[in-house]
Amino acid sequence: MADKNKKALGRGLDLILGSPETDITSKDISGDFVAGAIAEIDIDLIETNPFQPRTEFDETALRELAHSIKEQGVIQPVTVRKLGYNKYQLISGERRLRASKMAGLTKIPAFIRVANDEQMLELALIENIHRENLNAIEVAISYQRLIDECNMTQEEVSDKVGKSRSAVANFLRLLKLPAEVQIAIRDGHITMGHARALINISDKEQQLKLLQQIVEGEMNVRQTEELAEKAKNPGGSKERKQTNFIPEHFKNKIKTLSQTLNTKVKVTRNVKGQGSVVIDFKDEAEFDRIMELFSKK
Repeated sequence: MADKNKKALGRGLDLILGSPETDITSKDISGDFVAGAIAEIDIDLIETNPFQPRTEFDETALRELAHSIKEQGVIQPVTVRKLGYNKYQLISGERRLRASKMAGLTKIPAFIRVANDEQMLELALIENIHRENLNAIEVAISYQRLIDECNMTQEEVSDKVGKSRSAVANFLRLLKLPAEVQIAIRDGHITMGHARALINISDKEQQLKLLQQIVEGEMNVRQTEELAEKAKNPGGSKERKQTNFIPEHFKNKIKTLSQTLNTKVKVTRNVKGQGSVVIDFKDEAEFDRIMELFSKK
């Protein structure tokens, strides 16, 4: 009996969604959401979302998702809005839609909503912000669009996406960096940590010069922060160099140790004679090699 009722309900939904006379978009909805149900929709009837904040999709990941969809189907329905009779527009789930097409599907499960453009943009941006593999610049642009196009404050954005206001502010600051630095973040040449160190440099030319040094030298975030600090305060760094006085006999021993370990060795020393020895290693294997040398001594 329950199955019969379920089938009857499904047929009723199909009649409502498939008839021009009962089309939900023909009524005055004043931009409010109208909750529908999950229905199988022809993929060809769904147009892409013009508000999609994500512009690049990893082909390998798409092929993997397409393979999964072939094997198991679409686990999580996409969300669409009904534009009119037999016409839908994607709100969220573009990766699933693309992978489903790649897998050869003709229909896809979809949750149907009715939303005005601002609500649709908000939904798309928030949904995409929580996706994996979204780079920091894409996240920052999405936050900025929520502010500019959905008239939100930073506090409201932080509430909507579940992040602290300071985290939102840090992402937004990335958009103040030169285009070359933003592209380096987007393409994975530097991380957000590197970029945050560069933000503190006011001169654009200096930022780009440091960017080149960071990429070519494969610097980590700590090294980048030190480099940025020196660039910001060259006088202070000279002063520090003077206080970090290394006696001549220290230098000879440092050189010997470096040659013995076959790696860089750095020594810092304050005016009281206290200091530290830092031994560089590039990976776990080199660390093990160095430790083995010590164990033989």
